[in-house]
Amino acid sequence: MAKTISPLTLFLFFLLSSISLTLATDYPLFTKSRWIVNKKGHRVKLACANWPSHLKPVVAEGLSSQPMDLISKKIKDMGFNCVRLTWPLELMINDTLAFNVTVKQSFERYGLDHELQGIYTHNPSIVNIPLINAFQSVVYSLGRHDVMVILDNHKTVPGWCCSNDDPDAFFGDPKFNPDLWMLGLKKMATIFMNVNNVVGMSLRNELRGYNHTAKDWYMQKGAEAVHTSNPNVLVILSGLNFDADLSFLKDRPVNLSFKKKLVLELHWYSFTDGTGQWKSHNVNDFCSQMFSKERRTGGFVLEQGFPLFLSEFGTDQRGGDLEGNRYMSCMLAWAAEKDIDWAVWALTGVYYFREGKRGVVEAYGMLDANWHNVHNYTYLRRLSVIQPPHKGPGIKHNHHKKIFHPLTGLCLVRKSPCHESELTLGPCTKGEPWSYSHGGILEIKGGHKSCLEGETVVGRSVKLGKKCTKIEQISATKMHLSLKTNDGSLVCLDVDSDNNVVANSCKCLTGDITCEPASQWFKIF
Repeated sequence: MAKTISPLTLFLFFLLSSISLTLATDYPLFTKSRWIVNKKGHRVKLACANWPSHLKPVVAEGLSSQPMDLISKKIKDMGFNCVRLTWPLELMINDTLAFNVTVKQSFERYGLDHELQGIYTHNPSIVNIPLINAFQSVVYSLGRHDVMVILDNHKTVPGWCCSNDDPDAFFGDPKFNPDLWMLGLKKMATIFMNVNNVVGMSLRNELRGYNHTAKDWYMQKGAEAVHTSNPNVLVILSGLNFDADLSFLKDRPVNLSFKKKLVLELHWYSFTDGTGQWKSHNVNDFCSQMFSKERRTGGFVLEQGFPLFLSEFGTDQRGGDLEGNRYMSCMLAWAAEKDIDWAVWALTGVYYFREGKRGVVEAYGMLDANWHNVHNYTYLRRLSVIQPPHKGPGIKHNHHKKIFHPLTGLCLVRKSPCHESELTLGPCTKGEPWSYSHGGILEIKGGHKSCLEGETVVGRSVKLGKKCTKIEQISATKMHLSLKTNDGSLVCLDVDSDNNVVANSCKCLTGDITCEPASQWFKIF
């Protein structure tokens, strides 16, 4: 490790640190049972986007395409209140890389002349500053736009992640020395000690590899190292098997010397349980199995009184990924019901340099290749339902239900305020006072109660009225809402091409692996 740090670098380092003192809000954050709360004890829900900064240039992606303040503003405008900002461990344990390599030099090293010219155009102030100062600049830009930051130690060596063959996959691997890891965490925690919008540190991304075991899970030591260096931040611990499994903690509590700062994280993608699974099973049955599996591997921590942070999920936003599309409706229903904290992968429009290739477009990205426009507005609308908190300390409880349609990101609403209105899909922000009783009555409460009627036929609109019919949650997922029509036929709520709610024959309940049930999925939460 190099020891030489120039006076200019030290000046910039302390100047950026002093700027942080001007930030003021209800930070730091704490935990209260399964919730993350502010100093007043009110819930703060993390609704984040992942912003990669761990690849070979070690510069936050996108700065060759747009000014960092514009990107920060865009994050806020899209409804996110948080960024999971990734970083490689070498940024903290290799002083030469952190303090003596400038942004310009890093881009030149990889022949990224075109991308460097973009930095000159859009973010000239960072061209000639060290990599650690550029990293700090991004954090402060986010702070100026009231966006919280989770600092995520993604890997050791800068580059793309992740595979079982990586030399930094698990503790003890050639590039994963636990002592250096803890040293790097301490240094990063100390640098951002007084930076109010840095609310948490995710200690390591996706533990994996051929030798990874619960016995050698050193996360508790890392948590203690971070808390000693910066007691303000939440400490976020990942599990095993690419962060898809926390089940080993069910009978092995995390024992720490401090309280009210521990969060556990989980990842869930369509490929988490193996490629092809969403194609080779009935979607309804498999989604139900995933609900049970997620409870076993991670959701149980909510019942134990710890926050669960779904720190990576997402799918190909271009629409052609059958498995991803099926998974996404299932995952969103689960996330809405559990009201968990989360971070979508990823903000990225295009990468500077990924796996030896320049200008790789991120199919999962929230922004387009120019880092300017939303990549897929329908996808963002679907996420918007899980962005606000729906329950928890300090959240106004009206005891009303929402009836969420995961496929569209919309909710069941009245077409008109009249007593016998037909039903359609509309924004979930519309405060429809739905109630669903144990007797199966789905009704709108208020001045004039009206309930879902059964006087309809297949293919016709469903409406409210006074002649209540029993609505049952059928199928393995309990997301098919069924009723009996005038002639005694069993039908399910469905959605037509204009988003009107209609009665159709219940489909895809079980067995058929080619059937798509999502138009008939409604999650009551």
